[in-house]
Parts: sequence; C-alpha cells; structure tokens
Amino acid sequence: MRIDIVAVGRLKKGPEAAMVADYLDRFAKTGRSLGLPAIRIHEVEDKRGGGMLAEAELLTRSIPDGAAVVMMDERGDQPTSPDFATRIADWRDGARDICFVIGGADGLDPSLRQRADWQISLGRMVWPHMLVRVMLAEQLYRAATILAGSPYHRA
Repeated sequence: MRIDIVAVGRLKKGPEAAMVADYLDRFAKTGRSLGLPAIRIHEVEDKRGGGMLAEAELLTRSIPDGAAVVMMDERGDQPTSPDFATRIADWRDGARDICFVIGGADGLDPSLRQRADWQISLGRMVWPHMLVRVMLAEQLYRAATILAGSPYHRA
C-alpha cells in the first residue's frame, strides 16, 4: 500500500511546511505498526498559467494507477474523523493505494473531480490550499491514532 498527497504549488519553508512535516512524521511513526506507510508528497506547478485544466493534467500524471482518489473539495462529503479513519482502514485492508489530491487557488477542474472515488471537504468554508495540506496532514495523523486506539482523538 502507498499513500500519496498530490498538490498544486510548492510549500515553502514556514509554519505551514513545519506543521505538515510534523504531522506526517507523527503519522509515519503511529501508522507503521498499523500497516500504514509513510506518506509521500508530490507537488506540481503550472508555470505557464494554464489554469485549472493545466493543473488537472499535471495532477493526473502524478496520481498512481489504481489508487483510490480522494479529492479535497469544498463541495465534498464532510466525514467525521472516525469515519475518515474507517475509510482509510478499509482501503488498507483491501490493499489499495490512496492518493489525496489538493488543487490550486482556483480549485479542481470538474473533469478531475469526476474521477474521484471520494470527495471530501474540511468544512463549508473555503480554505487556502496550503492550509488544506496542514489540515489534511493532521486528519491523517488523527486517523492513525484512532485506528491505534490512542487518546489523541477525544470523542
């Protein structure tokens, strides 16, 4: 099993990058005993200014074949953290790779959203795509702690 985050834009050094690195490191340590691999990040950047369609092409090239594709989209489902953890465990138990996709500032091209196995939202508000990385990384770590029975998640 592989878990990837494919995202538009380069996360520069700063608080967001530090938080993403911290949560993904925690996930790797917690997830190892649960059969969850370390998460890999692939960043893409459309330097020609082609908009959502060009970003969609770059993102598509980075999505591993056969992976469950989870689009981070404001119109998506709003699962609870335990529901999110259960879905990850189901894909793990089915030996399926997972790829989380984060679009750029303008969102995801509709053609790419249609490819999703699951579209999830981190709430009804719109978030900057760099903060979505932080919040996704935290939710992945939280999912691992839920699966491990750790007290991090207080229900």
